[in-house]
Amino acid sequence: MPTYDYRCAANGQVIEVKHSMRDKMTTWSELCQLAGIEVGNTPADAPVERLANGGQVVKSSTLGQPDLPPCATGGGCSSGGCGFN
Repeated sequence: MPTYDYRCAANGQVIEVKHSMRDKMTTWSELCQLAGIEVGNTPADAPVERLANGGQVVKSSTLGQPDLPPCATGGGCSSGGCGFN
């Protein structure tokens, strides 16, 4: 499942969450609920915006394998193709 970064307009906090590509968070309360954190003093209806981070997808079968190239774990290959599939 892809991860996305959202920024709250009211408090400036950036929160990373995982959700389906078709979903989109629009308020601080939605984001907090998905992230499992408290709303705190920020208004629940404060708008949030999704940041352009590419939505990384990490294969669960590759977690904890430090010898794999970044593209195998969702990080992308800076050289344009490492040949790992």
